[in-house]
Amino acid sequence: MFWFKRPWQRQQSPGDRPRATWWQWPQRWAQWFHSYHFGDRAIDPRYALAEACLIGMVSALAALLLKQGTGWLGGIRLQLADHWGVITLPLFGLCLAAIAGSLVEYVSPAAAGSGIPQVKATLAQFAVPLSLRVGIVKLVGTILLLGAGIPLGRRGPTVHIGAALAAQLSNWLPTSPQHRRQMIAAGAAAGLAAGFNTPIAGVLFVVEELSRDMSGLTLETAIFASFTGSIVSRLLGASGLPAEIAASEFSAQEIPFYILLGLLAGGLGALFNRGVLTSLAMHRRLGWPMLVRVGVVGLVAGVVLAIAPPEFRDNTGLREILMTGAADWHATAIAFAAHFSLTILAYGTGAPGGVFAPALLMGSALGYLVGTGSVALAGSGSEVTYALVGTGAFFTGVARVPVTAIVIVFELTADFGLVLPLMIGCGIAYLVGEAVFSGSLYQHLLEASGIDLKDEANNYETDPLARLVAADVMQRQVETLSADLTLAAAIQFFTRSNHRGFPVLDDGRAIGVITDSDLATHRGKSPQLKLRELVSGRPVTLAPTASLKDAIYLMDRYHLSHLPVVEERKLVGIVTRSDLIHAAAEQREAQPVLPAIAPSYVVYVSRSPATGKGRLLLPLSNPQTAPLLLQLAIALAREQQYELECLHAIAIPRHCSPAQTPVDLAASQRLFARARDLAALWEVPLHVQVRVAQDAAQAILEAIAERHIDLLVTGWKGGTTTPDRVFGTIADTLIHRARCPLVLVKLGTTVQPFPQNQGVTTRWLVPTAGGPNAELALHLLPALARLTQAPQIWLAQIYPPQSQPELSQLEQMAGELRRHLAATIETLVIRAQSIPEAAIQVANSQACDVVLLGASRDSLLTQAVRGNIPRAIAAGTDCTTILVRGALSEEDSRP
Repeated sequence: MFWFKRPWQRQQSPGDRPRATWWQWPQRWAQWFHSYHFGDRAIDPRYALAEACLIGMVSALAALLLKQGTGWLGGIRLQLADHWGVITLPLFGLCLAAIAGSLVEYVSPAAAGSGIPQVKATLAQFAVPLSLRVGIVKLVGTILLLGAGIPLGRRGPTVHIGAALAAQLSNWLPTSPQHRRQMIAAGAAAGLAAGFNTPIAGVLFVVEELSRDMSGLTLETAIFASFTGSIVSRLLGASGLPAEIAASEFSAQEIPFYILLGLLAGGLGALFNRGVLTSLAMHRRLGWPMLVRVGVVGLVAGVVLAIAPPEFRDNTGLREILMTGAADWHATAIAFAAHFSLTILAYGTGAPGGVFAPALLMGSALGYLVGTGSVALAGSGSEVTYALVGTGAFFTGVARVPVTAIVIVFELTADFGLVLPLMIGCGIAYLVGEAVFSGSLYQHLLEASGIDLKDEANNYETDPLARLVAADVMQRQVETLSADLTLAAAIQFFTRSNHRGFPVLDDGRAIGVITDSDLATHRGKSPQLKLRELVSGRPVTLAPTASLKDAIYLMDRYHLSHLPVVEERKLVGIVTRSDLIHAAAEQREAQPVLPAIAPSYVVYVSRSPATGKGRLLLPLSNPQTAPLLLQLAIALAREQQYELECLHAIAIPRHCSPAQTPVDLAASQRLFARARDLAALWEVPLHVQVRVAQDAAQAILEAIAERHIDLLVTGWKGGTTTPDRVFGTIADTLIHRARCPLVLVKLGTTVQPFPQNQGVTTRWLVPTAGGPNAELALHLLPALARLTQAPQIWLAQIYPPQSQPELSQLEQMAGELRRHLAATIETLVIRAQSIPEAAIQVANSQACDVVLLGASRDSLLTQAVRGNIPRAIAAGTDCTTILVRGALSEEDSRP
């Protein structure tokens, strides 16, 4: 328990402001809520457990609102059908589904689908939006969609809504970044627990599918949130399965039939997953707006419900009919086939609905059919028992979570007799499903979106600062001030010291920190005030084992520059902002150093009139790639109204002098002949030069300086065998030292790589982390894209896990690009533990022709120079790869 004095109950000192009146209490409460005495508990695990309970309550309320709203709207639909006839069903479905699709598409696209893949990606540290806006749109959209009669479920959305509310609460409440992931997992667990009234299954689903994290705090917060959500849900009247379900019957001679049920559930579950992915790909190829996609599905579902038997119009009632054995096998088979096809069609649209409920309904229908066969052939068993086992088995075939499936059915029925047949059915379904089509539906949906979680066990923490603790960076020799020191003496002490802040001690215990900015605030007060009267008495402190990420969080939230490090109430050190900066700098690797070489020597020059606004330099060396690089360079030069400068650097041994070595210019003239033809065709001024050099990179750098180059375009072969090099010796040197903007091109290995495939539609993937390099890449993109017809562009924002994305910037970039280029442009937001793997996944899944990387110096490009992005993309894709890097400062370009 945490006990705190209210602001107006504390003893006042001469420096305090007057006591609060009653109308000022809310403001004082808000100040108290964000005060040091409360906020520094955000890194305490006990605080995280209390927050998890609050998340559980909020998630339960949202789940109940979703259930009630769906039931109310569905009741209106059935009443209209009874009063006006079945013609209202397709019309009602069309209208509500179209509204739901529009809401998701234009208000919060992140609310599409069931939401479980989004939560799974967020827990793996990918940049998927989770906020109150997402939760509200998901809630309203799901109510509209399910009320329209589309056969999707509400349990997946409750998981998404719970996680979104948890993410929002973790932003509102003082929550450590170290605990935010646990809060989101707790919200997801609470959402599932409240949706099914199954608290244990909620916890297991988080552990088995969503996060696969068994750490103590993750498990504890999920348990607290899940059980709190389930209790609140039950107190508010939520119920589970109907009480009419009979007790299970099981005998040994039925085992072959349960094995058969597992085989069918696993195979059909895999087929269902493939069908959903096929439907998703079909809708993407059609390119229809979500309003049209979801509206058409609502119309189709309404038509099916209009011609189907009346009991098919209520999904909840139909599932209860199947589980209680009140249906015949004909109706059951029709129900399975209809829901199997309609769910695949609906889920592929991205409509805000889940597959939990459809999978359970289809599983109960499948189990009922197998149970009917068992009763007819063996004369034993109960269709109801098979229906219940079928729910778990089919859900396992789809989601590949056998333990969660078993526990869900057991918690819903409280029947121990179901455990053994459930274990048989779910275990067989899992094995068959993995053999037929490995991976859960949610994993495949993420992969289709360009998010690969194969290495998710290593996705959770890559920030080097997270591996450091306060004891690693703190200053152990700390100058302190006595609590009895006067304000005047403290001011004199600061004037004699180089430090800007000191802990204040009272009998060896830290009671606060005084800084030069605090002294500036208190200068108007009495010089005889003691420091104990100017500090809080309970400062924000760190333990020696606290993560540096916690230190950064506390400093940022409370605008601190110094954090005392305390162990057993004893001051053992202090951490300052400077300490954190030095720690971060020490984690960075040293950049390569270019050895000294002799200057290059110009042996041939040809000039055209200098009529351009700038100059673009294109080094040429390979006759096979030169024509394609020339097309790219001339397209950029014409768009920017630049002159084109072509350079051929002839390399010689280091022991030879560039000025005294004879060379043959025949190869140079052959390269320049093609350049002259294209430059004349496109009316671009052309200059050419040949340099003899001991190092080709040095020749290019000298040409950049002498000719005042504004843009450098150069090729890259896609790999290197040189140790400690990424792009190759020349490309690495240019990346580090060329001050002008740089475009690095690795041509594709297909039959007709870009830009050779002119006259056909090209697909572009443009990952970006924002910043000046991203702006430059988007600025150059229209000129390159116009080389082909009807380009299709995926603009993706990729962030490493330790960064917080600005999602609005992505839409601004897309909007700016649409104003300058007539093309199909879509946006993707991805947080990637491995940025190249994410880019490769999207590039391959979308059959991209070009990957254009516009990376900031602190994210993508830094990782590229360390050996990640271009080499991995070149190895993993056969498309053209283009890396754009902006201009460097003089300091950055020093060797």
